[in-house]
Amino acid sequence: MKIKLAKNELIHFVGIGGIGMNGLAIIMKGLGFKVQGSDLFSNKNTDNLKKEKIKVFFGHNKRNIKNSTILVISSAIKKNNPEYTEAKKRGLPIYKRGEMLGHIVSLMKNIVVAGSHGKTTTTSLISSIFAKSNIDATVINGGILNAFENSARLGKSNWCILESDESDGSFLNLPLTYSIVTNLDSEHLDYYKSLENLKKNFINFINKTPSFGKNFICIDDKNNKSILSKLKNTNFLTYGVDKKSNFRIFNISQNIYYSKFDIKITIPGKKDKYLKNIKIPLNGLHNIRNATAASAVASTVGISKDFIKNGLKSFKGVQRRFSFLFKYRDAIFIDDYAHHPTEISEVLNGVKDVYKNKKIICVFQPHRISRVKNLRKEFSKSFKNADEVILCPIYKAGETSKTKINYDNFAKEIIKNSDVKLILINDQYELSKYVRQCVYGQSIVIGMGAGTISNWMKMIPNLI
Repeated sequence: MKIKLAKNELIHFVGIGGIGMNGLAIIMKGLGFKVQGSDLFSNKNTDNLKKEKIKVFFGHNKRNIKNSTILVISSAIKKNNPEYTEAKKRGLPIYKRGEMLGHIVSLMKNIVVAGSHGKTTTTSLISSIFAKSNIDATVINGGILNAFENSARLGKSNWCILESDESDGSFLNLPLTYSIVTNLDSEHLDYYKSLENLKKNFINFINKTPSFGKNFICIDDKNNKSILSKLKNTNFLTYGVDKKSNFRIFNISQNIYYSKFDIKITIPGKKDKYLKNIKIPLNGLHNIRNATAASAVASTVGISKDFIKNGLKSFKGVQRRFSFLFKYRDAIFIDDYAHHPTEISEVLNGVKDVYKNKKIICVFQPHRISRVKNLRKEFSKSFKNADEVILCPIYKAGETSKTKINYDNFAKEIIKNSDVKLILINDQYELSKYVRQCVYGQSIVIGMGAGTISNWMKMIPNLI
């Protein structure tokens, strides 16, 4: 469906405070469109929108869209939302974020980062390389980049680097020139119903790669590897520690401050090349893979080794991706977005490798009842590299599921399958009380989750 937009339209974003909707609204405002939006509560994203002079309504009400001509909705918006139902009643055009995004970037050369985990960091690393090489790219990301304190920026070149959102299948609407698939995992199964359906959608995504572009696939991931034989489009290259990778990672070393590694580049019909002594201010093999994906696409589009290495070395990070918060009685406090078993395991693996002598305390707030229900066993095994787990109540994220979960039994499964000490808490006040009474010395405390846990962690110094 072709979207025809005039600059005199008033485009209303329902759920504009979400990181993806926020980024798209900023880009469209920069392109000259009239935009506004609504959300339930204020947050950092809505604060950024106000700085861009974008009108934001708090609370959803049909009056908010009285002058609007187009509605854009995120995948989180329910069909009984009053703005959505009013738009339907008035016959306004209603588009998903992915549909609108696809048409906005249709005339650009796009690097689309897809996958279940690692998309935000990979998108940000590519952005850092492009910035160092003086290519002023448009960036639309799923996290706030420290380099420009926002999740999106409008560039002057015809390059666009964007993180896809596969949660509702609309990532298939994105026109791509180059693309990356970091991994495939049991995520968003409320939409896809099965891992096999998720794989089919990613096969369709990869098959969209044009002859003048390229797709980059991490073959360390078993699900990625399983779809290679089913691809009709063979216009792809692979990366990972796997010896068959076109961009093979080797000579890995890590410390608290950075990771260092080399890449061997093997392209059929060409002489082998090397990218040596790459440094990134990140820990963990998952981040080394993300940096390799960024290096692969950058070198393929013709960016020099020096620009690639400088862009990675000077990377300023993404908020809520292992972000340092504060120190208290020699303990380090970290904020992280990990909310899926694979993400939790990867972060804790990296911490264990680098912070060898520190006690690892994971403060985990599960996100969505349905996710806990579907991945209960996987969650229970994901904390093996922690010494203690502080388990918070589930952040429901608007779910009205009637699914019942015996939380005490869930806690016991984590204790058994991850072999950890576990403490159940009810709120941020009990968390701060625990920190005051029990946390000291050589410890690292990592808050994990996609809900309110970030704010809970940031409140600790005031509450203790």
